[in-house]
Amino acid sequence: MATLDWSQCPAVESVPGRLSGAWVFKETRMPVSAVFENLEAGATIDEIVEQFDMTRDQIKTVLEFAARSLDAPTPARPELPVNAHSL
Repeated sequence: MATLDWSQCPAVESVPGRLSGAWVFKETRMPVSAVFENLEAGATIDEIVEQFDMTRDQIKTVLEFAARSLDAPTPARPELPVNAHSL
């Protein structure tokens, strides 16, 4: 699973001392991870908006950022030499 660089997402922030520095929606205590957990559990975006008092735009920005980040090419890893000891 790829790790996203949330510092590049304009809708979120990490504040030391607020939820142990977890990534949250700006000016809230709502962890970004809660959106993904609720979507995984079957919630709709409208349900998340209502339940957590978020805006559709906030959630859309985070989802689009995640989608773009996961689509980004990853740097190629150099091939490791293979020898009889590595097999």
